[in-house]
Amino acid sequence: MTGLKIAYVPGVTPGKWLTRWNERYPQNPLQALRYDGEAILARLDTGESDVVFVRFATGTSPKTPAIHVIPLYEETQVVCAAKDHDIELYEETIPYADLSGENFLDLADYPESVGGTAMAMEVASSGAGLLVLPMGVARLHHRKDVVHKVLEGVPGTSVGIAWLAPVGDEPADPVIEEFIGVVRGRGEHSSRQASVAQRQQEQAVEARKKRQTSQSEAAKDAKKAKTKRKAAAAGSRPGAKRGAKPASRGRKR
Repeated sequence: MTGLKIAYVPGVTPGKWLTRWNERYPQNPLQALRYDGEAILARLDTGESDVVFVRFATGTSPKTPAIHVIPLYEETQVVCAAKDHDIELYEETIPYADLSGENFLDLADYPESVGGTAMAMEVASSGAGLLVLPMGVARLHHRKDVVHKVLEGVPGTSVGIAWLAPVGDEPADPVIEEFIGVVRGRGEHSSRQASVAQRQQEQAVEARKKRQTSQSEAAKDAKKAKTKRKAAAAGSRPGAKRGAKPASRGRKR
């Protein structure tokens, strides 16, 4: 088994899965990197990554005939604002309707070429507008001059794991299947893990071979025993003794 190249979008923390993998397969460490670009799925096509953690709008999926995607969890959305903004008055969550008169920044206006989310957070810190982000992303780009609160009533985002689907009759990659199992929480000895299933299949094949060999030997022994019984039965019949001469039926004179 070899290692994998993993990429993940900002705000995703795959550490627990990477740790679990490295504990089970220390001889096959993973290569993991955070990808701040805008087309993480393209890394699968180029071979730069074997598996990626991708973000998408909840209720949708980037799955295609060429890409498998399994949703993992939904993210909590937060609203970010400059420190001392009125959102600080809320103890817990904020209904989106309470912010209807506010100016919201559009993250799409801040691609990576101009600084990405970090730049958007800097603009929010100036008081120019509010910024809605997944909580994990907001924590990643935390600033002392920006506060955030959980926001209700806005479209959510989800995180999923994606990898290339096998082409034609090509078998599934057992290493990728093994990692998917780790991410989905399967135990090391779960029969649904690729390595365990393969080992069980090999054991079943070996057991079948042994059973067939045993049955063949038993059949041979039974045939030999049957032959011996026939020979013994033939030798015990009257007049069947070899070399014996039949009695004369003529009269004595």
